[in-house]
Amino acid sequence: MNHQIDTINKTEYPQVVDVWEASVRATHDFLQEGDIEYFKPLILNKYLDAVELRCIRNKAGEIMGFLGVADQNLEMLFIHPDYRGQGIGRSLLDYSIKNMEVNKVDVNEQNEQAVGFYHHYGFETIKRSELDSLGKPYPILHMELKK
Repeated sequence: MNHQIDTINKTEYPQVVDVWEASVRATHDFLQEGDIEYFKPLILNKYLDAVELRCIRNKAGEIMGFLGVADQNLEMLFIHPDYRGQGIGRSLLDYSIKNMEVNKVDVNEQNEQAVGFYHHYGFETIKRSELDSLGKPYPILHMELKK
């Protein structure tokens, strides 16, 4: 399926955070409720402004999935659970590699679906960190695209 890639306006950040939260709740069962509540304002007020954002929308214009890229690193890729399995993640990843020169991604090791997704698309683990970037005990796999 060929999805249309779109930009995201700052006024849509609350909708982006809603997609992030729904996605995280569906795929990151290792996170505590306090972790999700901790990250929400950081994403809304800090992280979204630090990346180049792209999304795919449904016919009503609502964001079904989005990505954020900084310095050729895929910083975020989240699909609303209602739209999983429709090729949205693949379309966004393909776009980011072809148009945003993405060649790296950091993934929570416990998010096995994401690790498998990136392996399938040619990313290989080059390093592992015991703690995430905020020092929390969620191991991170640092992956690079092998061409």
